[in-house]
Amino acid sequence: MTTTFVHGGVVVSPTGSQPLDVLIDGETIVAVLQPGSTLLGADLASSSDVVVDATGKYVIPGGVDGHTHMEMPFGGTFASDSFETGTRAAAWGGTTTIVDFAIQNPGMRVQDTLAAWHDKAAGSCSIDYGFHQIIGDVDSDSLKAMSELVSEGVTSFKLFMAYPGVFYSDDGKILRAMQTAAETGALLMMHAENGIAIDVLVEQSIARGDTAPYFHGTSRPWQLEEEATHRAIMLADVTGAPLYVVHVSAKQALEQIATARGKGRNVFAETCPQYLYLSLEEQLGAPGFEGAKWVCSTPLRSRAEGHQDELWRYLRTGDVSTVGTDHCPFCLKDQKEMGIGDFSKIPNGIGSVEHRMDLMYQGVVSGKITLEKWVEVCCTTPARMFGMYPRKGIVSPGADADLVIYDPNGRTTIGVETHHMRMDYSAYEGMTVDGHVDTVISRGTIVVDRGEYLGRAGHGQFVRRDLSQNLV
Repeated sequence: MTTTFVHGGVVVSPTGSQPLDVLIDGETIVAVLQPGSTLLGADLASSSDVVVDATGKYVIPGGVDGHTHMEMPFGGTFASDSFETGTRAAAWGGTTTIVDFAIQNPGMRVQDTLAAWHDKAAGSCSIDYGFHQIIGDVDSDSLKAMSELVSEGVTSFKLFMAYPGVFYSDDGKILRAMQTAAETGALLMMHAENGIAIDVLVEQSIARGDTAPYFHGTSRPWQLEEEATHRAIMLADVTGAPLYVVHVSAKQALEQIATARGKGRNVFAETCPQYLYLSLEEQLGAPGFEGAKWVCSTPLRSRAEGHQDELWRYLRTGDVSTVGTDHCPFCLKDQKEMGIGDFSKIPNGIGSVEHRMDLMYQGVVSGKITLEKWVEVCCTTPARMFGMYPRKGIVSPGADADLVIYDPNGRTTIGVETHHMRMDYSAYEGMTVDGHVDTVISRGTIVVDRGEYLGRAGHGQFVRRDLSQNLV
């Protein structure tokens, strides 16, 4: 097996940072050593097959993005990234594991939908991947399938309080699914928006002639995210199920989660870079149809109301547990343009799987979060949350050799001309980040190195996940 020696860098974990060297044998980290150490009397730099000089740089665990949607069907089209293009872009950005969503629509067997997603991903991924299962039709068969899938390494299930007629589950169905999650130990994930009320507001907005992308945001007000989040927390409290609320964008919804966590509840929040950086006024309110680029759900929130600053604060306090991307890209031409004249027909989604690590590092540079918090929310806690720790999310002997060599003195300019996602625009066009992904190692194999892609489709393996290791 190939041995790889990474030396000269500062290894960062959620608990601290210190100069350490890392020895990899095959696909596994076998030693983390003080600089200059020998192993069995051997000089590691001269005896290893591959030597990576990380002097002046950070050595961090490979990023774990717990929320992606490759090839997802939505609104008559499909997310524009395949598993091949999406995982390649993720690797470029320092993410070495994704957890995507298999989707059960009403009338379909859960097991069949999971098999279909396995078929899509197998042989296509350049980094490791796992699956959550969306339950779009809660009945006795799907509840039984939830129990069966846990033994297959699919240990988290997503429900929707939004999208009536597509994915929506009423409170009774949510209760039954949460009861099953509590019995099996599975993690119940929730899209928390009051979809019934939102549909009324959307219909009224279009009837008034308020059809521009901006009104996507105003028809999904924060009150309906807060209300749904509170309702999900109460249902979880009744059943004892652990609850993970995805893509939280409203500060009021996070206040509900923080309150529950203060009472010792197993309630967790995920947010995404778009909610930390972008806004209703500046992006959704762009002239003409330009705002369609940033249509996603939950929607971007008002900067004037202070949502972005509060989300950063909740990251610092730990009430936001993880940062995922909800990567669900659509091109502007022929896809987002389906909603010209009717914002409700714009496919919902933003592409950012390639930029999460850089965007969150910018929070370190600006003093919003610490270096250790960066690694915690982007790498370690997602691995723990989704049952992959300590195989993923940590630089430690016995862990998979998933490493990122990150240069704090580098610079990254984001734009459509340089990104690797299959999109015809960038949600962060022209933004420059102080920091740069230099080298990415996936299970001991260098897949990106100083501006060159060395990976291949098929390198990525399916990760059979355990139950969440992040419960209190």
